[in-house]
Amino acid sequence: MQADTLSGGFADPAIQSAYAFRSVMEAMARPGTLHDIAGAEPPAPLSPAAGAVLLTLCDTETPVCLAGAVNCDAVRAWLAFHTGAPQTGPSHCMFAVGTWEALAPLSSYPIGTSDYPDRSSTLIVECPKLVASGMTLSGPGIKENAALLLPETQAFATNRGLFPLGLDFIFTSGSQLAALPRTTEVC
Repeated sequence: MQADTLSGGFADPAIQSAYAFRSVMEAMARPGTLHDIAGAEPPAPLSPAAGAVLLTLCDTETPVCLAGAVNCDAVRAWLAFHTGAPQTGPSHCMFAVGTWEALAPLSSYPIGTSDYPDRSSTLIVECPKLVASGMTLSGPGIKENAALLLPETQAFATNRGLFPLGLDFIFTSGSQLAALPRTTEVC
């Protein structure tokens, strides 16, 4: 086992995962807001924010799909060592991580069922940067409106139309994240 595989996890898992979990929950509760998240140093090309999200939310019962450049030996080994999460394709994953282009098509991911809408995927979208301007967001958790620069609008409008089914999104860049739950309207 390579040294890179063993390093890069939370130094103090109980404390750091609690802080990371709070960052993820704050981002989901307040769509479009930017949040710092720290503690992970995953191998490239996975960002520290995406690594922290995976360390916090994934375990041996959480299938993960790695898409595009993040589907490499170093990231696969790091994720397996630190979380034990099984790696799978898009149709069976609970989480998927990659760039917007690598995660396409969105129709490949589970959107839940009428009996179990929570059995859908959360896509962790790696971005070059996060910008709190661009598309206007409204819905639960947004007092008046918020804004977030998104790769497109139609996919999110279509996803919102599926509610209570649909995908949830976490956008990551460097050590920051923002979220877009399926309840959010994008204009």
